[in-house]
Amino acid sequence: MFNRSPYSWSSQYLWGFFFSYGVYLPFWAIWFKHIGVNDSDIGLLLGLGFAVRCIANLVLTPRIHKVEHLIPALRGFTLLGLVACIIYIVCGGNLWALAAVTILFNLSAGPIVPLSDAIVNHYAKGGHLDYGRTRLWGSLAFIAGSTVVGVLANHYGADIIPWVALSGLAFSQIMAVRNPAIMPVDEETQAQVRPALWGILRNSAVIKLMVIAALLQGSHAAYYGFSSIYWQKIGFDESMIGYLWSFSVAAEVMVFLVSKRLFAGWSVNNMFRLAAFGVMVRWGLMATLTDQWLMFPVQALHGVTFAAAHLATIRYIQQQPNSHSVALQSLYNAIPLGAVMAILTSASGWMYGSWGANVFWVMAAMALPVFFIRMTPTQQVATEYQASKA
Repeated sequence: MFNRSPYSWSSQYLWGFFFSYGVYLPFWAIWFKHIGVNDSDIGLLLGLGFAVRCIANLVLTPRIHKVEHLIPALRGFTLLGLVACIIYIVCGGNLWALAAVTILFNLSAGPIVPLSDAIVNHYAKGGHLDYGRTRLWGSLAFIAGSTVVGVLANHYGADIIPWVALSGLAFSQIMAVRNPAIMPVDEETQAQVRPALWGILRNSAVIKLMVIAALLQGSHAAYYGFSSIYWQKIGFDESMIGYLWSFSVAAEVMVFLVSKRLFAGWSVNNMFRLAAFGVMVRWGLMATLTDQWLMFPVQALHGVTFAAAHLATIRYIQQQPNSHSVALQSLYNAIPLGAVMAILTSASGWMYGSWGANVFWVMAAMALPVFFIRMTPTQQVATEYQASKA
């Protein structure tokens, strides 16, 4: 059917999942509002989703530490997400029902991101693919998802939103059931026990990594949760909102495409500082501009605020022992992208209801501490971790 090389298999799976994610992230708040959920409850539901991802990535994902188990686990979690999306469609607008299915959906979506990243990282270490060029297919799918759902919702109404998400999850499930031509096997980890998650987290460099990622990625909370509602309020229609989200991810794609050359001589520290500068500029402009055409260059900064920060984190993880890869991916997705995002998304619901666009100034201020935190060199990290085990 489709080529099953590691690059093709990974790209095709990422396409399906991130197509759905391109519907979920920008438009789920609009769908919630369409079915009668108020702003503060929307914030709570979205925050609940991030909290569940945090728990799933602390409790479930780290148990899958052998690369041989990554693909079977990915298949199971994708099927769970597909079932949850179907329940979303049929459960109606009851807040408790929506909370229950939000828990179910994010129990699957939470582990999918670190597990798919761990698979791509494994193949990248073996020289079978380039991480940036593979990951960009997920970003392209995000563009496609947000664009398609924006156009369809503009013509057919917000009821179409979960159906578009369902189509992407169905595609990713079909792609996942096939075996890639080279199955992930790592002789190095065959005899190793699962690394202690909390032991890794006690490492000072890992703590710094979590703090930096939490500040940079957490600064997107108001954007993910309420930018679409804010843009609707100031007169942007659904198709324009879809184009804005797509344009931001197009910038992300371009950074992923040239990341190997672009950041070849950059340290992890400098990549994080670049992202921090972008955060301050982007959210400051978001808080002040209301012209839809001026919003496009603001959205282009997503290639700095998200992509540069994400690539810096992935570079750090790639420099660590293979047996720590899934654990570090789990912590990254559990703490900065899970717990912190849950708290900030819930808080953003209250702040947006009270302050409107000024919530983005709070997000901009989150970047300031990053300029004063310095990551430890990789060699020192390894030595410190081994010492902590003794």
